[in-house]
Amino acid sequence: MGAFLYYEMYAEYRVDTHPAGGYTGGMATLDVYSITSVMSGEVTAAVIWVSAGYTDRSDFNEIQAGWMVHPSRYRDNKTHFFVYWTTDGYRSGCYDLDCTGFVPVNGASITPGDTLEPAHGQAKISFKIFKNKEDGDWWLHFGYDVNNLSPVGFWPKSLFTHLEDQAEFITWGGITTCPRGNASPPMGNGHWPGKNSASFQNVQLVDTNGQGYTPSVWTLEVYANNKKCYQASTFLDDMFYYGGPGGCVN
Repeated sequence: MGAFLYYEMYAEYRVDTHPAGGYTGGMATLDVYSITSVMSGEVTAAVIWVSAGYTDRSDFNEIQAGWMVHPSRYRDNKTHFFVYWTTDGYRSGCYDLDCTGFVPVNGASITPGDTLEPAHGQAKISFKIFKNKEDGDWWLHFGYDVNNLSPVGFWPKSLFTHLEDQAEFITWGGITTCPRGNASPPMGNGHWPGKNSASFQNVQLVDTNGQGYTPSVWTLEVYANNKKCYQASTFLDDMFYYGGPGGCVN
């Protein structure tokens, strides 16, 4: 999407102070919703981002996974599990299995691009992205129970430059995209952060053994670029609430 044609809004937490060895992964449990009001040209999503190379945006590397409603891409208003990667600051990139890159494993419980069908409009999924010490590749594990995740596939380390060895940032949160001049779509379930809104639970960093560990609170920063429409709550007990009704025009 051309940046000058579309406006992106987010409410997220990011670990900003990375150790000398960088980060090797992130995980969470996400609430998943059916949001049928998203229109063509709009996107609403909940994502974990693994990224490196911010000092040289032209060579910026990023991995993403999560759920999204993206009618222009999927030709429906359903919620889909997706993956994405870029190595050149979004000048090019690849969703799901659209090109050679992400390598799915046989017999996986889900395939990138599959529809998620939340019962009664809501469900939970858990997944983690981590750099496996055995092969150095970035693996994705998925499940409906945080204690029972299984491999979905991997991004070979050979795809990347900055992400070949480590990540600089891990980010968790919601994002929306809409054409400039249009009212933005709901984020999460459309509610402001609170007990009845969307959440990220079990928010953890992941080591090269695939084991999660809690990030230090002082390393986490919250970002929301349009608080009139979307916000994130205080981070507490490895979780936060996020979202908002949308409706912003910019």
